[in-house]
Amino acid sequence: MPASPVTARIAHGVASIPAAAWDACAGTANPFVSHAFLSALEESGSVDARSGWQPLPIVIDGADGTPAAIAPAYAKSHSQGEYVFDHGWADAWERAGGEYYPKLQVAVPFTPVPGPRLLLRDPEMAPALIAAIEAVTDQNGLSSAHVTFLEENQRAAFEAAGWVMRSGTQFHWQNDGYASFDDFLAALSSRKRKAIRKERAAALQGLTVRHLTGAEIDETHWDAFWHFYQDTGSRKWGRPYLTRSFFSMLGAAMGDRLLLMLAEHDGVPIAGALNLIGADALFGRYWGCSQDVPFLHFELCYYQAIEAAIARGLARVEAGAQGEHKLARGYAPVTTWSAHYIPDPGFRRAVAEFVEREQAAVAQEQEYLGELMPFRRGG
Repeated sequence: MPASPVTARIAHGVASIPAAAWDACAGTANPFVSHAFLSALEESGSVDARSGWQPLPIVIDGADGTPAAIAPAYAKSHSQGEYVFDHGWADAWERAGGEYYPKLQVAVPFTPVPGPRLLLRDPEMAPALIAAIEAVTDQNGLSSAHVTFLEENQRAAFEAAGWVMRSGTQFHWQNDGYASFDDFLAALSSRKRKAIRKERAAALQGLTVRHLTGAEIDETHWDAFWHFYQDTGSRKWGRPYLTRSFFSMLGAAMGDRLLLMLAEHDGVPIAGALNLIGADALFGRYWGCSQDVPFLHFELCYYQAIEAAIARGLARVEAGAQGEHKLARGYAPVTTWSAHYIPDPGFRRAVAEFVEREQAAVAQEQEYLGELMPFRRGG
């Protein structure tokens, strides 16, 4: 804890902070908290007050006048695009006569990927930055603050501050030192191994899959992928979150950290999956198609991702939120965490009781799901 009083400020968006200063706090391991990713969301119009995600990064400057700690915070006027569902909390608070929105969200918009939410050039600033998040919530009369998809090693700091901790489940593939996809298959039961080979053969019949990164990705590829993304977004959310220009900006700013997989028929893309490359993980983010091909979603999003992670020596593949169908493809249940600051004592108590019951159910479900993994017994 710093010895002298700390002053925090709210910046006018990520783009208002120099990239080098931001990334000195964010580090390089997780691409989603990079200045390039978050500023592209702003500058493309994907994130702004009109979308219900008003950027309000909370910054503590060091003695040198540059940021020592940053929280990527947003004022939210709804609960869409978060993947940690609190609609029931909002309904309960509003039935009691309160106003749940706006609330403060510390997160990466539209991105259910665990990562740092306290961006720290100086690790000793963690308690001060949490206190700053609380102060912004209190001073502006907000109902609550929510830190979602918090990486495990920052969990203790929020627990120490008395925040309500909430758990969830995702499915990640772990690289157990595999030399090839066949090496991974050898670890599975015979029945699961045969099922995956059958799925892959059906998905790839008559198709070619290309892996593109960096300068290999041009605007024609983004045009094709935008078409796929729009189709998926309109079916899932009614309106895609991201604008077309976001993908061009992302490609220009961090193309070497992108892996775009395109499935082509006679040279024409019919499906695509976009991944981001981290220091030790491949992150599957967006998928879409123009033709319905059986098992092609599994092929591009799961099997091709495994092959790419093995080839790059990455420790795991994180394939996004939810999806128990990932179990049969070798993706194991893991716990995700969020932290919640609720100033009103009665409301906090009700949420804490709900979360305690929910957490017991999550743990029980994960134990059950773990028994369904496709690996050979004793392997």
